[in-house]
Amino acid sequence: MPTFLDFEKPIAELEARVAELRETASAGELNIEAEIQRLEERAQRLLRETYARLTPWQKTQVARHPERPHFKDYVAALVDDFVPLAGDRHFGEDQAIVGGLGRWRGRKVVLIGHEKGDDTASRLKHNFGMARPEGYRKAIRLMDLADRFGLPVVTLVDTPGAFPGVQAEERGQAEAIARATEQCLALGVPLVAAVAGEGGSGGAIAIAAANRVLMLENSVYSVISPEGCASILWRTAEKAADAAEAMRITAGDLQQLGLVERVIPEPVGGAHRNPAEAIETLGAAISEELEALAPLSREEIRAQRRAKFLAVG
Repeated sequence: MPTFLDFEKPIAELEARVAELRETASAGELNIEAEIQRLEERAQRLLRETYARLTPWQKTQVARHPERPHFKDYVAALVDDFVPLAGDRHFGEDQAIVGGLGRWRGRKVVLIGHEKGDDTASRLKHNFGMARPEGYRKAIRLMDLADRFGLPVVTLVDTPGAFPGVQAEERGQAEAIARATEQCLALGVPLVAAVAGEGGSGGAIAIAAANRVLMLENSVYSVISPEGCASILWRTAEKAADAAEAMRITAGDLQQLGLVERVIPEPVGGAHRNPAEAIETLGAAISEELEALAPLSREEIRAQRRAKFLAVG
């Protein structure tokens, strides 16, 4: 059974009723197809209406949905001959950020992204997508590799933020994030970033200071999580919904503010309901952006990126 969010309870009840009726129909001679069809149409209508008026907090919940496509899913569907590269050449390997070489729909690229994992074991392995300094230093190494060999860079962002542990701070978390952001801005090759789920704080922008930033429709991008903001302003995480509203963290808001160039539509009900369609749509958009940036010289690419971020605010 799919995982339903709190605000999807009426939809869940209708879909559960449809499943019960189908089981009844298959077990006996009752013909209740008309009733099943009526309930399915009602569930689809309710799903469309619900997702057409999501609040920022509800979009945050959708962005965090455990069945939403992750980095490995995009790689499997869109990238040929992917060769992962590990380690930062300083401390070790961090699997919260995965990267390597591959062919993005035939185009040679360096691909970097957060991986959250999709079950308990893989989530622990990837630390829920929260990178340590060595993860960002690995990203720097891969971006430098791309720059030296003239390969465009594609990054997929999906993290609640950088790992806040003591050991990460001891190994220079802030410095590593700053250096990764600096490397993004210094690249002489095209850099296209897509926020596919959560874009949390410096942990996100460290690989997303790009020529073009895309966001999936129900993703979020912010300097702090709604819960963190609420804890600071109201001393309670229960005000997270109010914080999400005030922070303007949705794709539409950020496009209006000039922080994001394109908002990529998701299937009705979110990317988790039809991962294949969501992956295909985002893949096509990234390919278009790479194609548009390909004719630019190294100087033009740097100038475009610099002008973009200087214009923010």
